Amino acid sequence: MSRKARLWLLLAGGLGVAVLFACAAFDMPHFGGRSHPYGERAVRSALARHTANVISSVNFDQRAFDTLGEESILFTAVLGTVVLLRETRDEHTEPPETVHVDPPVRRYALIALPVTLLIGLYVIAHGQLSPGGGFQGGVIVATALHLLYIAVDYKALERIRPAAAYAVADAAGEAAYVLLGAAGLLAGSAFLDNFLPYGTFNTLSSGGTVPLLNAAIGVEVAAAIVVLLARFLDQALEIEGGGRVGTGRKNGEGGRS
Repeated sequence: MSRKARLWLLLAGGLGVAVLFACAAFDMPHFGGRSHPYGERAVRSALARHTANVISSVNFDQRAFDTLGEESILFTAVLGTVVLLRETRDEHTEPPETVHVDPPVRRYALIALPVTLLIGLYVIAHGQLSPGGGFQGGVIVATALHLLYIAVDYKALERIRPAAAYAVADAAGEAAYVLLGAAGLLAGSAFLDNFLPYGTFNTLSSGGTVPLLNAAIGVEVAAAIVVLLARFLDQALEIEGGGRVGTGRKNGEGGRS
C-alpha cells in the first residue's frame, strides 16, 4: 500500500471515530443531575449478590470482562518488557557491588517489610468487603518485597525474588482468571458469570466468584510488578556491555539507581 493510500485510510478511520465520538457526546446526559441510574443499579446488584464493596462487584462481576482486558494489558506490558530487556549476545552479567546501608534505614525497612506484606495480603483478601482489592493489594505486596533491597542489598532481594518463579505466577494469575470465566460456561451460564453460591453477606466467603477473581488479580499484579522491576534492576545493576544508552553500568560505576 502506498503512503498516500495509507494516509487516506487513516483520515477515513479518524473521521469515522470523530463522528461516533460526537454522536456519543451529544447523547450524553447532563452533568450535575440528581438522577444516577447506573450507580443505583450497581449498588442494587452488589447487594443482591452479597458483595459489600460495590467497586469490587463492578470490577469482578458486573463488568468482569473489562477487568480481564485491564489485567491482560499489564500481562502484555510485562511480557514485552521481559523480551526487550533480555540479555543479548554482546552483554554479560556481573554481580552488583555491595553497598553500605545506614543502620536506621536498615532497621526501619526491615520492620516495615512484614507489616507492608501483611497489609497487602489483607487488602487482597478483603477486596470484596472493603476498599482495595487485587490490583491495589498486589502492588503493596510487590512493594513489600523490594523493601529488602532498601534494607540490605540487591543480592538479598534476588534470594527471595526468583524472577522465573514470579513469571510463572504472573501467567498463572492470568490463566486462573480466564479459567474461572470459562467455568461459568461449564456451569451453563455466561463467560465470567457469577455462578457460585453468594455466601453470607459481609464475610470473606461472600460474593460468589468475586473473591476468587479478585485473588487471581492479586497474584497476577503482584508477580507482574516483581518481574517488571526485576528486569529494570537487572539492567541497571548487573547487565553490562552492548553499547546501548541507559543500560548497565559504565566505567565501573555501581550502586543503586
